Amino acid sequence: MLIRRSLFILLLICMGCAAQSAPPDVARKVEHQVRSFYTIPADVKVIVGSIVPSNEMPGYDSVPVKIDGGDGKPKDYQFLISKDRATMLRVTKFDLNKDPFADLMSKIDVRGRPSRGNKSAKVVVVNFDDFECPYCSKMHSTLFPEIFREYGDRVNFIYKDYPLAEIHPWAIHAAVDANCLAALNNEAYWDYADTIHASKRDVDNEKSPPARNDLLDKMAMQQGQKHNVDLPKLQSCVKGQNEDAVRASMKEGDAIGVNATPTLFINGQKIDGAVPVAEVRAALDQALRDAGQPVPQHSPAAPLPASR
Repeated sequence: MLIRRSLFILLLICMGCAAQSAPPDVARKVEHQVRSFYTIPADVKVIVGSIVPSNEMPGYDSVPVKIDGGDGKPKDYQFLISKDRATMLRVTKFDLNKDPFADLMSKIDVRGRPSRGNKSAKVVVVNFDDFECPYCSKMHSTLFPEIFREYGDRVNFIYKDYPLAEIHPWAIHAAVDANCLAALNNEAYWDYADTIHASKRDVDNEKSPPARNDLLDKMAMQQGQKHNVDLPKLQSCVKGQNEDAVRASMKEGDAIGVNATPTLFINGQKIDGAVPVAEVRAALDQALRDAGQPVPQHSPAAPLPASR
């Protein structure tokens, strides 16, 4: 019994050495630094955990910090704190055996999605798109025809749905109609995407939400007729307005950091917003070089007019 008690006491001592609650003054200093550096508002909890030994850097221990905004998604961070408790660091480690771009692309499900370009291309552009978003229309006109004409069979373009339903009331309806076409004919989908992105004003000018949806449906049926699809099947799909695939795409976008539109992933490299065409070209050219593919020749930019 005496031996067991001694072992138990020794175990408690060792546990105390391995993890120590941060003293109140140290915890307060850590919290203030974290709040200040990351601009965390007062209603968000910053919880400083127990200090434990660390092998990351000589002279430093490790201290976890939890940031909880009450949304059910607390975030955990790990900091290094010096033995004398005078300095705190945050070190980010990178696994050089893993390609973060390829890892991100593996999380995007493009199975069954319509594509434009070369399906076997080494460079894939995935665009999370919103048919009602004016910036998406601008990006769409940049990609098609300008970028598409330049890169041709070097690139494969795929669109995913990310309608911002809170501010764009007909965007989900348009996405459902587009997917109805996509299930029947690849080119019908792209012609519809071209038409909707060029016709936002026409849809907005309709006087009521039902009238806007009717116009979207009419445009979808016109593309169906143009491409000789099974019209009764298309009409049934359009009338059914099943949002499951659109909602799944939105959830997938959330999971990989999409929070606005347009958002492009060029072989995993993220581009936010309707950026200038030169930025898109630069990302495409880099992706082609990384894939060991030739980069197209670009026409030189027009010279600026001489100043007077």
